[in-house]
Amino acid sequence: MTVQAGGVRWHSLTAREALGKLDSNVREGLTPEQARRRLAEHGRNEIPQRPGRSLAYIIAAQLRETLVLLLIAAAVISLALGDRTDAYVIAAIVVLNAALGARQEYKAERAVEALAALSAPTATLRRGGHVVDVPLEEVAPGDIVLLEAGDAVPGDCRLLEAASLTVDESALTGESVPVDKQAQAELPGEAPLAERRTMVYRGTALAAGRGVALAVETGARTELGRIANLLQAVSEERTPLQRRLDRLGRVLVAAALAVVAVVFAIGLAQGEEIHRMFLTAVSLAVAAAPEGLPAVVTIALALGAQRMLA
Repeated sequence: MTVQAGGVRWHSLTAREALGKLDSNVREGLTPEQARRRLAEHGRNEIPQRPGRSLAYIIAAQLRETLVLLLIAAAVISLALGDRTDAYVIAAIVVLNAALGARQEYKAERAVEALAALSAPTATLRRGGHVVDVPLEEVAPGDIVLLEAGDAVPGDCRLLEAASLTVDESALTGESVPVDKQAQAELPGEAPLAERRTMVYRGTALAAGRGVALAVETGARTELGRIANLLQAVSEERTPLQRRLDRLGRVLVAAALAVVAVVFAIGLAQGEEIHRMFLTAVSLAVAAAPEGLPAVVTIALALGAQRMLA
């Protein structure tokens, strides 16, 4: 990751260059009118969140897979034919598969909410030459942010002044040790995020010291906003394995229906009773359903994830 969210390598610019790009002034900050215009242009300083989905909706989504629908149909038919053991086993597999899948999606939903909760509700700014506290959502690109130990950073900011400043970036980079920051350091444009000593990012907090910074990216354009978008995409986009399983389910449904039709037609041609051939064909369809496949795949993925974390 070498280019920051808005496409500008803010960490490699000098403080004066960054101020010039955003037409701001370290002593005065933005005027209230400038701040209003920039909020209208760039949007409010909010981490993007889609409307929350209930647990019931997430579980229902797990049951719409083609293969799962095939298993549900097999369970219903088995129960109708009096084969309760098969019906209960298939139903248990469907429930297990839905529960494990829903758990993963529900955790992703909560992760996005947790990201949004990483910031403080207000920020201390220099606006129109006055020090003011404003709601976090009203911080705009070009605002001059005043930071002290314990403060949460309200947006992605280029440091202008730093006094013994260290920042806890564990929520963003995973680094457990506070990172030293310097306003005057010279950095190459290709510097990775963890080495950008001239920058402080939304979602991080000052461990010690104090500083003055220029807000350069807000809302969805911050690094934290990008992570939130990626987390939402994880739960929305189907994995290659899910797509292949869905295709397999459609193939199995088509194959089962074809075999059932052929067996039913052959039986009728040989003079068998319609009722008997119907039961035979249905039993064949149930037998062809891969009852254990969703459970095996889900368990294999869960074990793989545990090994990666070990």
